[in-house]
Amino acid sequence: MLAAAHRLRHGAEFTSVLRGRRSKRAGSRLLVVYAAAPKITPSDADPARVGFIVSKAVGNAVVRNRTKRRLRHLVSARLSTLDAGTDLVVRANPAAAGCDSATLGVDLDRLLVRTVGHAGQRGAQ
Repeated sequence: MLAAAHRLRHGAEFTSVLRGRRSKRAGSRLLVVYAAAPKITPSDADPARVGFIVSKAVGNAVVRNRTKRRLRHLVSARLSTLDAGTDLVVRANPAAAGCDSATLGVDLDRLLVRTVGHAGQRGAQ
């Protein structure tokens, strides 16, 4: 479970990451990652925050929750490598439901490189 300080919780926070000027997007067959760069002067009090989007197209409630748990675990391992103040939204595509955690992790690392600039390998092990 991610700490409350590391979660995006309100719709306006998700919208600012998805449609903001500071946002970058990278996608694949499994995931789409949106990253909003930190503010001009991020303080240490602004931790990196993450939100997840897993729609009904992914599967029934059991499949969606399993997919969210896997993604939450993968992102929490990489959270320490994100810059302070970075907001991240990870959207699961329907193909993500049938993948194991290792495949999702490789795909997530690749997309983090494209959006944030580094893979988060230091926190992955």
